[in-house]
Amino acid sequence: MIDGLLIGLSTALSLKMILMVVAGCLIGTFIGMLPGLGPMSIIAIMIPVAISMGDPAGAIILLAGVYYGAIFGGSTSSILINAPGVAGTVATSFDGYPLARAGKAGKALTIAAISSFCGGTIGAVLLMIFAPVLASVALLFHSAEYFALMVVGLSAIAAFSSNGQVSKALAMTLLGLMLATVGESALYNMPRFTYGLLNLQSGIGFITLAMAMFALPEAIFLILDPARTKPKSEQENAVKDLRITKEEAKTIAPVIARQSFLGFFIGVLPGAGATIASFLGYAVERNLSTKDEQKEFGNGSIKGLAAPETANNAACTGSFVPLLTLGIPGSGTTAILLGALIALNVTPGPRLMVDQPEIFWSVIISMYIGNLVLLVLNLPLIPYIAKILTVPRSYLIPFILFFTLMGVYIGQNNAAELLILIGLGVMACIFRVAGYPLAPLLIGFILGPMLENNFSRSIQLYDGIGFLWQRPMTGSLLAIAIVLVLLPTIRAFLSRRRNTI
Repeated sequence: MIDGLLIGLSTALSLKMILMVVAGCLIGTFIGMLPGLGPMSIIAIMIPVAISMGDPAGAIILLAGVYYGAIFGGSTSSILINAPGVAGTVATSFDGYPLARAGKAGKALTIAAISSFCGGTIGAVLLMIFAPVLASVALLFHSAEYFALMVVGLSAIAAFSSNGQVSKALAMTLLGLMLATVGESALYNMPRFTYGLLNLQSGIGFITLAMAMFALPEAIFLILDPARTKPKSEQENAVKDLRITKEEAKTIAPVIARQSFLGFFIGVLPGAGATIASFLGYAVERNLSTKDEQKEFGNGSIKGLAAPETANNAACTGSFVPLLTLGIPGSGTTAILLGALIALNVTPGPRLMVDQPEIFWSVIISMYIGNLVLLVLNLPLIPYIAKILTVPRSYLIPFILFFTLMGVYIGQNNAAELLILIGLGVMACIFRVAGYPLAPLLIGFILGPMLENNFSRSIQLYDGIGFLWQRPMTGSLLAIAIVLVLLPTIRAFLSRRRNTI
């Protein structure tokens, strides 16, 4: 390990590799800030460029920098305009956008930058220490365990069921699962619920649904509420409160520590990734918070912002464990990275650390450097990025609408998606007025396909649902999910009981 680490240091600290890291981080951050342009598309575009370099280590370091740079920068659009462009930053908008609305955009961006840096850095340390061991643990997970893990991910609805709204959160989750079934089934390769419409055959795109649930309703409500579009005074418009206090640092420090570990270990599991890590991180921290702190979640909680930002960046780093040690991609982005590795004549697997240690260890070392570069690049820019909110709301509305429509069209390259966007956006506005939480719908939609596929495989392998109790790990994960769902109800019951006594 020490020899490999020294080889990695000598490779990663060369001028060429540092330039690759900086270039990847810059490109990734910029792409991450634009809703609709996720890391998958830009990495796919850059593969020919990476191959033409002729240096496998430099190519992978460049592409990896784009990957975690996009996750790092993806929080910006989520916080400022409530438009999450990638699934991993959806949970960031739950408390990041309310903080921005409250005049604390600078503080929100600072917390997001620090949380991302800590999550990515701790994840890189854990990757270096545990990669060989965790590779064997990941192999213990089969379809049954992945199904149970998706159920645990869905239990995050408990985080949005405060004030006795468990039924509403559950209903929205079920609706999200139903929307996920539209289009061709991955298992049977047959169209479902398309009603003969060819435009629905490929299903509803994530970008379309995310924009319809968050960005479009925000623009519509800004139009409907003239009071919110009135120009503010220069004093009110000033971007202030960029620094976090000692008390706030003490508040988020344990959150960052917990979610770095949780996010990393979720990222290690192939098929889990940053999205599940961010939702689970948010749900866990809400359940661990006091009653008064729980009321702040969804209304501008710094814990609610730090948790998903730390978890998704740590998971992003953790996803390199199955990719490099097993050759198993854990997400669409890592699948593209796997293709890039193969195209560069690099065979990921248990022998990579032995046969090509300069690639394995230099990628890990570059993650330390990359996270430091991202922090140095982003922190000085926060006052300028936050000035987006000083733009009068009457000018901001067309800006939000433009990026919403552009993101959806680029994501699917289909004009019909714009009609689907409008229909879903109107539905989201109705739900918002009626007091139904929108986040559970998106959670159900994202996790639905993975849940269905793993459940179907498990039924086929075990000839029924016997796997639910035959595999101890599956049963344990399902028990955890039940506890997470029931915990808010139990807490509310105990609170009412104490008040009556």
